[in-house]
Amino acid sequence: MSTDPHDDAASLHRTDVASADFYREARERMVENQLARRDIVNPAILDAMKSVPRHEFVPTKLRRLAYDDSPLPIGKGQTISQPYIVALMTQLVAPESHHKALDIGTGSGYQAAVLSELVKNVYSIEIVESLADAADERLQQLGYKNIRVRHGDGYHGWQSEAPFHVIIVAAAPDHIPKALIEQLAPGGKLVIPVGKDYQKLIVVEKQQDGTVVQREIAPVVFVPMTGEASK
Repeated sequence: MSTDPHDDAASLHRTDVASADFYREARERMVENQLARRDIVNPAILDAMKSVPRHEFVPTKLRRLAYDDSPLPIGKGQTISQPYIVALMTQLVAPESHHKALDIGTGSGYQAAVLSELVKNVYSIEIVESLADAADERLQQLGYKNIRVRHGDGYHGWQSEAPFHVIIVAAAPDHIPKALIEQLAPGGKLVIPVGKDYQKLIVVEKQQDGTVVQREIAPVVFVPMTGEASK
């Protein structure tokens, strides 16, 4: 057995490279099979989904499942949405590089990271303080500089930073919070799951004159929104 520390370092390097290759290839398969072959057609979103390392946003013991077409538990009764749903919700709000985005339900920070590849700034709110703290630290360690995370109740939005061109909500209230519509910029879009036992994914678009148009997209299953929304 070698006792040369250089041999140990070389072995670790090979392991790291193999691991990085495994996740990169899994991510590319995810984008091709789960997204591009379905209805995710926005090239920038496909590139963002290919870029963001989803395995860094799930518990270590579940990393081998990170690129499967399914949600995964992240602790505290919360989940990270399946890749397709993240891509679909992102596509529905049509993010652009000059946009300011509000992400409600930070969770592990994955949706915020995807948005950060597509917009100028992301503001993310998480009601579970330990998840907010962990996501903030994770995003900083991964080098995401245009994301701000805070602990709070997303039902009320983030008034001091409004208006937002993009709002994505990853927890389901039984109605669309008035504050979120108010904080949506003219021309902006909000995507949100709404309902209790049966949920619908809804897109809300604010017209330039301030009027609001809603459309239903698909049935979905999300964790319920807590805090003010549950009262």
